[in-house]
Amino acid sequence: MSGRKDGGLAAASKAILALAVGTFAIGTGEFAAMGLLPQMAQSMHTDIPQTGQAISAYALGVVVGAPLIAVVAARMSRRSLLVGLMAWFAVTNGLGTLAGTLGMLDLARFISGLPHGAFMGVAALVAAGLVERGYRGRAVGRVFSGLTIANVVGAPLATYVGGSMNWRLAYVLIGLIGAACCLMVLAWVPYDQPNRARSAISELAAFSRKQVWYVMGTVAVGCGGMFCVYTYFSVTLQEVTGVPTWGVPLFQAIWGVGMCVGAWAGGYLMDKSLKWTTVGAFLWNAFALGLFALVAHNIWLTALAVFMLGGGIALSPAMQVRLMDVAADAQTLAASMNHAAFNLANALGAWLGGVVLASGFGLSDTGWAGMGLSLVGLLLFALSLLSEKRDNSRTATAHR
Repeated sequence: MSGRKDGGLAAASKAILALAVGTFAIGTGEFAAMGLLPQMAQSMHTDIPQTGQAISAYALGVVVGAPLIAVVAARMSRRSLLVGLMAWFAVTNGLGTLAGTLGMLDLARFISGLPHGAFMGVAALVAAGLVERGYRGRAVGRVFSGLTIANVVGAPLATYVGGSMNWRLAYVLIGLIGAACCLMVLAWVPYDQPNRARSAISELAAFSRKQVWYVMGTVAVGCGGMFCVYTYFSVTLQEVTGVPTWGVPLFQAIWGVGMCVGAWAGGYLMDKSLKWTTVGAFLWNAFALGLFALVAHNIWLTALAVFMLGGGIALSPAMQVRLMDVAADAQTLAASMNHAAFNLANALGAWLGGVVLASGFGLSDTGWAGMGLSLVGLLLFALSLLSEKRDNSRTATAHR
């Protein structure tokens, strides 16, 4: 690949597309559940809050599955692992449509969430390995673009199919997209030999590295700000901004477009400077969350703030690459844990937003709480860099 002006991006385009289809399927499956809750609740003969446990069950599956699969499958060929994980996702989403009780639905969502983190992490590793080092950010950003496009097209379309026909049909279609991804990965992603040098012990060694914990903490806290707002996004738009019910999907699409732009721009900027792109993304998020809190009563300025909030997704590929840099030989586990930490951020942001509302503050004030989390995330990232600098200095002194 050396000497190519695009760092091998063009040559790897089909493989990256195959991986992006996988992240699109995963993103659609995760976010569609939020729009299909009323239909799910009706079919389960229960209320929406109880049915919402299925969303939590999926997130729990991500958190449990990411480290477990990374450790168990440490020696597998990464292409084979990707196919196996996406086949798992496709089959379990299809079988989940057979759930007849709330307990069965929760179990189905938990099982279908297990491969999420591992697939996203391994896909990022494979994409980064297909291009030169200076183009890793763009490669990872393009893989993650499937997740962002899911917010623009996939989740709204699944919500429409589920609302006009049946939510079970929506998840059958998501399973079919997963099956198509399996075929594309087999056709376009180069085969890699199983690495016998990797082991469960070498992967678990990631947890002995201070910088891995720093990055996971930065993601779990710093990315939680977005979810402070996103969790109560629909009701805020309707009750504060005055958006009619039919207009909420339009704002969701604006958020999704912002995510697409953020993922692509962030990937490009990361290849210039990972450190300053991450700092800029945190500041961008903090500003956008504060702006949302200030302008939530104005529909046009809210649309701008929502677009900016979507752009903050640039943090996700930035943290993914940062984990790859600090994980040494435990690449699979560390890369997978980025998405487990992101789901913890989801839980933390939703919880803090609920605390804000329960304390008597307004819906738009969730933006201020989210801004606080973003700034704490920036502080953790700064501490991570400072700690790394000190450790490198001590190592250099010891070798003199």
